[in-house]
Amino acid sequence: MADTTKKLLALLDRPNEPLFLPKGDDNLTFNLPDDYLENRYKNMNVTDRFGSKGNTVNLKPLTLPNLDLPLRLKKTDSFSLFVPLHREMAARLIEVFLGMRGIEDFISCAAFCRQNMNPLLFNYAYSVAILNRDDTKNVNLPPLYEFFPDKFLSHGVFSRARQEANINAVVPGIDSQPIEIPLDYTASDLDEEHRVAYFREDVGINLHHWHWHLVYPFLGPRRVVAKDRRGELFYYMHQQIMARYNFERLCNKLPRTKKLIDLRQPIPEAYFPKLDSLTSSRAWAARPPNITLQDIHREFEQLNFDIQDLERWRDRLYEAVSTGRIEDQQGGNVVLTEAKGIDDLGNLIEASSISLNRNLYGDMHNLGHVAIGLVHDPDFKFLETFSVMADNATAMRDPIFYRWHALVDDIFQKYKQTLTPYSAQQLDFNGIRVASIEVNSQNSPRNQFSTYWQQSDINLTRGMDFAPRGNVFARVQHLQHQPFEYKIQVMNNGQPRQGTVRIFLSPKFDERGIPFVFNDQRKMMIELDRFEHNFQSKSNTITRRSRQSRLVIPFERVFRDLNDTSATPGGLDAFNFCGCGWPEHMMIPKGNAEGMPATLFVIITNFQDDRVNQDNPRGSANACEPAMVFCGVKDQRYPDAKPMGYPFDRLGRSGVDTLRDFLTPNMFTQDVTIKFTNIVAPPGASTRGASGGAAQPPNKAQQNKGQQNKGRPRN
Repeated sequence: MADTTKKLLALLDRPNEPLFLPKGDDNLTFNLPDDYLENRYKNMNVTDRFGSKGNTVNLKPLTLPNLDLPLRLKKTDSFSLFVPLHREMAARLIEVFLGMRGIEDFISCAAFCRQNMNPLLFNYAYSVAILNRDDTKNVNLPPLYEFFPDKFLSHGVFSRARQEANINAVVPGIDSQPIEIPLDYTASDLDEEHRVAYFREDVGINLHHWHWHLVYPFLGPRRVVAKDRRGELFYYMHQQIMARYNFERLCNKLPRTKKLIDLRQPIPEAYFPKLDSLTSSRAWAARPPNITLQDIHREFEQLNFDIQDLERWRDRLYEAVSTGRIEDQQGGNVVLTEAKGIDDLGNLIEASSISLNRNLYGDMHNLGHVAIGLVHDPDFKFLETFSVMADNATAMRDPIFYRWHALVDDIFQKYKQTLTPYSAQQLDFNGIRVASIEVNSQNSPRNQFSTYWQQSDINLTRGMDFAPRGNVFARVQHLQHQPFEYKIQVMNNGQPRQGTVRIFLSPKFDERGIPFVFNDQRKMMIELDRFEHNFQSKSNTITRRSRQSRLVIPFERVFRDLNDTSATPGGLDAFNFCGCGWPEHMMIPKGNAEGMPATLFVIITNFQDDRVNQDNPRGSANACEPAMVFCGVKDQRYPDAKPMGYPFDRLGRSGVDTLRDFLTPNMFTQDVTIKFTNIVAPPGASTRGASGGAAQPPNKAQQNKGQQNKGRPRN
């Protein structure tokens, strides 16, 4: 008898196959009642034909609730959470899943939906339910690329992968050959935007964006949507994405992103994604250069809005910020306060179900994604579906995503500029003085971050519908950095006490090579870590490894074969984290070959002011080790009372022109460099030392292999 977790995860396996075919590593076969099956499968004993003794899952008889709304989406249709009709379908399905009384009812209902509904809709709603049901919330969801690799990998991969799977089936014991995907497969170096494609198209970054919106859905039952500070998290997570993207642009001699403020002008940025949808058997639509947004009128998805609607909602959001108030649905005024204004504004901009007034302030963010995603066929004349911009798992691949979110972030920044700057007294931690901070990485000079390319393998077998079982790997190339360690010297002139250590990194110079002024540099600060520390009286030395960061999820979470339990004692159970977080391998920007000048910043704040009293303290059965900076903590309040992005979330006080002017004794800055070496480390090359600290860089043989595989140089 299969255990419950295996049953739950088997429902995700090979999403376009019928459920009565064997699923999961144990080849589970679900014994589907005839009323769960399409007419052509009824009375055919399909379970007896494909099942095996001991691996059959018998489903509890169940009277199903009304599922007419989600059943309206055909199995081969595209699905987008940015489309209001699709959101309503997903919300209804989530509500049904969460309403199932027990685990057997849930599995039985999910089996019907898995067999009869659109695979993309089912995967999303089912995943949200698993994360939020009391009896399933500790199940580790595998990454989305396991089941829908077509959202992340080049369209040329899958025919070759099927060939490899069939060869493995016909010739048992033959070594599976990974299918290598070049770094430059969506454009050539003639397109200057392609210089940062390694960031936009990174598997881990796109997984993070998908998983964040899975953890924080914006429609569904209130207990799923109304999580602590979710509107502020929407702001901060996307603001940090923008800061990181602009950092990468400066690394590659590109200017910072310009916001898409004029919706009537042609969009110069093009994007040709080179992706296929295995669910809809379509190629993802491309966007040629200099195309102009159009009004959207598509009965197929019940979409009917004008560009003027987006402009009106944009202007109303700016007006709310400038007046410092939101008009609620009853016509009353809700003040954008220092404490809660950013959270209310975030929910308003995302147009979540807890928005204070969706009728007045509309759905600019989501329908902006849709307008851009359907710019190639706004009236369904050519029967085309949307492009990557209209899917959470693919939107970050497109350069226009960052111009759109530069506009969204500008609204937030305008609000932040209305707040009183922090005074020196507010910023200081009396009696705490930071004497120094340095970074050390093996085989690198002090205060140098070292980056390079690395190859990693992704197992495609769980997304290979109607193909023989067996491991089939795609090999991708991505940015990587040498693990490093911070060393911080702190003097405590008072009694022993706790503090919160916050570490940021920013470029030192703008695109013209001029040192940043403070109010520009603060928006370029990327957070690297945030943690508590007990300070003894007098001198303290803090050492902190990069792998301990509460920003990131481990490298193995993104690039790890789920069948391989040798990577860590205890297998998957040892990875005790929620699954949401920035990918570890993209923690440090690329830098450049000369060594990009950057500024490392640390501040220590009073933990007594930062402390948040939790209803469900960490360490309980439902807790997991979090990458809390972007994702919070499961089933708890956000564990830091300070505004997200503190101390850089507001303008500098009077007299602050540079970062040096901003400093108080509990802060310190250190000049560092980020040096990129154009080598490619092969899969399995060590990325950490024995204790998780600094690792050896790729050896000479690995470097030589990298030079052979690197394709076009990226200097």
